[in-house]
Amino acid sequence: MFLFADNGSKRFVLARVHDYKRFENNVVKKVKRAVCSFVKALGCFFVALGKVLNRRYTLVFVPHSEKKVYNLQVTFLTLICSALVLGGVIGAMLWYGNSYNSGMSVLENKEKNLKTAQASLDQLRDEMGTLRKEARSFQSTLSSVFVNLGLNSLDNGSQTAPSGDLSSFFDLHDTAEGRLREADEIRSIAELLAETRGPIEKLGKLLESQSTLLTEVPNIWPVKDGKGHISMFFGENENPFTGQIYVHRGIDISTFRYGDPIVATADGQVVTVDYDATGFGNYVIIRHKHGFYTRYGHMQSFNVRTGQRVQQGEVIGRIGNTGLSTGPHVHYEVHIGSDVVDPYKFLNVRSMSGKVDLNAGKS
Repeated sequence: MFLFADNGSKRFVLARVHDYKRFENNVVKKVKRAVCSFVKALGCFFVALGKVLNRRYTLVFVPHSEKKVYNLQVTFLTLICSALVLGGVIGAMLWYGNSYNSGMSVLENKEKNLKTAQASLDQLRDEMGTLRKEARSFQSTLSSVFVNLGLNSLDNGSQTAPSGDLSSFFDLHDTAEGRLREADEIRSIAELLAETRGPIEKLGKLLESQSTLLTEVPNIWPVKDGKGHISMFFGENENPFTGQIYVHRGIDISTFRYGDPIVATADGQVVTVDYDATGFGNYVIIRHKHGFYTRYGHMQSFNVRTGQRVQQGEVIGRIGNTGLSTGPHVHYEVHIGSDVVDPYKFLNVRSMSGKVDLNAGKS
């Protein structure tokens, strides 16, 4: 490109190139001097360090007796290395000592936990002993219940154990290594519960059916909450109006007041709600299953209507003094088909809270 430039331009360019070269040479010289200075300084440092490290010291051991004096010459480098080794040994000893203390602390905690676990295991064994006794009692009681009910034994077809229901539970063998005897006992209890579940369910169904039967048979006290007392029993009695002996076909229950609730003594259907001025006054007749009928007389008021279904214990009326009566009471009868029976034989005596009063007002 300089072929087309004039002489003045050529001189300017050449001048700039010379300036750049001089600058470059100066920089190179400075860098070389700096590197040389650094190398010299580094060399001097290592020389001085070597002199220091190789500097010798004499350790003199002078015995108290008149024996030979011992001289030990060591360099500064040897002293430094010895100090580092000694420091490392001391540091390692401190670290291992700390680790040992930590390990001992962990072992102490483990020992405490082991003692606690041992105490818990001892308690578990005691509880297992109590549980075994309760299981024996449970076996005896349940077997007696089934015998009294005339049911089969508890094995439910499990004939593997010749001695009965819990024979396998009480005939435990030594367990394998690493297993607790208590674990086998707990497993045996679980098997026992599984085996007795079926018979207990059978017993529950039987009790449920009996409970259903009891609600269908008139067997509870006709006055709510067991109130009142029997003022006249079933059978031969003195007529309070004529003084003659006659057959009383029910029982009279008195509470000495009006309005006490009268309840149905069994589930059934109301077949009669009527009034008899010369006899029972306001009375209700209920038909029950199995051919039972019940009559409730001398009522003050009714709570039911003909055709209504009632449940055992449901209020059907109130005690009154209607009809041929000498005081507030309820006349209660039980019929089986066409026969009149003594209601007292069917009453649940547990609900009878009143005392029998033979000298109370009669009807």
